[in-house]
Amino acid sequence: MAIDKKLLSLLLLVSSLSSIASASFSDPDSDSDLTNELASLRSNSESGVIHLDDHGISKFLISSPTPRPYSILVFFDATQLHSKTELRLQELRREFGLVSATFLANNNGSDLNKLFFCEIEFSRSQSSFQRFGVNALPHIRLVTASTAKLSDESGQMDQSDFARLAESMAEFVEQRTKLTVGPIQRPPFLSKAQISVIVAMIVIATPFVIKRILRGETLLHDHRLWLSGAIFIYFFSVAGTMHNIIRKMPMFLQDRNDPNKLVFFYQGSGMQLGAEGFAVGFLYTVVGLLLAFVTNVLVRVRNLNVQRLVMLVALVVSSWAVKQVVYLDNWKTGYGIHPYWPSSWQ
Repeated sequence: MAIDKKLLSLLLLVSSLSSIASASFSDPDSDSDLTNELASLRSNSESGVIHLDDHGISKFLISSPTPRPYSILVFFDATQLHSKTELRLQELRREFGLVSATFLANNNGSDLNKLFFCEIEFSRSQSSFQRFGVNALPHIRLVTASTAKLSDESGQMDQSDFARLAESMAEFVEQRTKLTVGPIQRPPFLSKAQISVIVAMIVIATPFVIKRILRGETLLHDHRLWLSGAIFIYFFSVAGTMHNIIRKMPMFLQDRNDPNKLVFFYQGSGMQLGAEGFAVGFLYTVVGLLLAFVTNVLVRVRNLNVQRLVMLVALVVSSWAVKQVVYLDNWKTGYGIHPYWPSSWQ
């Protein structure tokens, strides 16, 4: 009987110690509670992107032991950097929301709560940025269920993958999580209400447009419109505007020696600034307009003295413009242009 009492006391002691240990080492928020809370936060967001701060990161990632029942894709944002268009943070954030909305639309059941899309804003979560080791934007990182250290960069999305926007983000998610995102569901360019208004306006305006066309009173019948369009296309072509658009060339640069000065003409054949093209294009356009004026307008003037005077002015201005183009080309590239006279003139 004494042995039974000792055995009973020992069992009670072991039971008490195990209860204390489990109470001290267990997380007050169970995995299911955390998952349900994340799902609730996601349901309150239009695109399904959850806004997290330092407290949320600590609760759902740091305090939650691994392996977690969910993974989190984090978009790092900074409101003060939205003015820097080269970072494209606002555009990438919209694309990130499209990926989240597409994932919600194409998944249900248990897969839906295996991945959550979240964003962190720098001004409200500076300590979280430090914990993740993020010091440059844009930045997207996947924190998997087994990720123990937030500073682990194995889940970072490569910078080159941002070029294809939402499509590349979806591929990144599918490759890393083995979950299906599906085709990106982009909103239509025009809503049904806007389309209805446009159709109604077209129907109302059609009789009036037909009437003006029959009378020849539309803009397409105005020769001044075609003349202006031809001049614009000519300037667009000779100014190298297409080159500037394709290469994304700046209009000017900041002087390295004096930051208060701007460089509009870059000496060297390796690069052409936008201001250079516009300057040369303007000179070409001046010569072209003078040539068109002389051959189409001046020939109709009956006074020979006026013709000769205007012709002389046109020749002087054209010669000056061509000389400036030759000078700029020689200054920029170092190549010289020399005239070649007939041998009988020498």
